[in-house]
Amino acid sequence: MTENPSIPTPPVHPIVEMTDADLAAMMVRAVRVTAILGVIIALILWFAMSWQNAALFAVGAAISAASIYEWMRLIRLFNARLDQQKAPRGATLVISLFLLRLVFFAGAIYGSLKCFQGSPIVLVCGLGLAVAGLVWEALRLLRS
Repeated sequence: MTENPSIPTPPVHPIVEMTDADLAAMMVRAVRVTAILGVIIALILWFAMSWQNAALFAVGAAISAASIYEWMRLIRLFNARLDQQKAPRGATLVISLFLLRLVFFAGAIYGSLKCFQGSPIVLVCGLGLAVAGLVWEALRLLRS
């Protein structure tokens, strides 16, 4: 069946044609946005509040950026399974490192709260910075 040239085809949104490589590039940009926002906001907090709050925010921002990176590795593993490809080498290692990361970051959160004596709200804001980076990239993708 041939297409009728007089009937225009509807435009295709970029999300529909998104490949695994596009998703990986978007996640890398989200890590970069999260890290840049973390540094800028931590510097502002340092001058506006105290170095303790700036350090707590920086710890939260670092955990946020690392979390996006780890989720990117998990997404790559799940996409390989969904595409019914052979799992990438070290699938067990990826999952083990993901679980180990959770334990490590829980220790970092506890240690930073004990050592820096800053506001826990600032730490939570730093931990939520990953959401801001991902929303930024999603809006950027939807706009294009």
